[in-house]
Amino acid sequence: MPGTPEKERSVTQKPDTTLVRSAIDGDAEGFTELCHRYYPAMVAIAHSVLGDRHLAEDAAQQAFAKAAVKLPQLKKENRFAGWLAVICRNIAKDIARRTENLQSADELSIAATEPRDDETTEVVRQAISKLPASARELIFLRFYDGMSYEQISAVLGISEQAINGRLRRVKKKLAGYLGRNGFGEV
Repeated sequence: MPGTPEKERSVTQKPDTTLVRSAIDGDAEGFTELCHRYYPAMVAIAHSVLGDRHLAEDAAQQAFAKAAVKLPQLKKENRFAGWLAVICRNIAKDIARRTENLQSADELSIAATEPRDDETTEVVRQAISKLPASARELIFLRFYDGMSYEQISAVLGISEQAINGRLRRVKKKLAGYLGRNGFGEV
């Protein structure tokens, strides 16, 4: 379960540098531990780009596959999470470009006939989609994936104080958007 003590405990078991070194040396368990540790974060990052959970899972899996091949090229072993996040973000952007090119009028009309979530959910999704990519990532990592500031800091390579400040600004933007769209005080 996101944000649970077990999840936070798993992030602090062995340092990334130890796992990266063992993975480079051919230890599959080291890379497997890195996958378990960062899969939810990569799905959240890809979801913030793609807006689709299933595509986000595909992007995260592709990111790990690419990272496994390119792991010996990682120059700073202590920056694994940030390096992986860049790979995942780029794969998600590639998927987004491909899916935009594949959408036909038929696919759009099918989507239009599918049941919609309630109006509030749709307005919140619209508000989040209007945020810059970096802000969407923070929202997805913190609120969709339930990551702690410490975990987000490890993945994005920014300080916990910066995360706090950015999240406050993002929440203020979202509140303003929702207020302008008839949701009063939020």
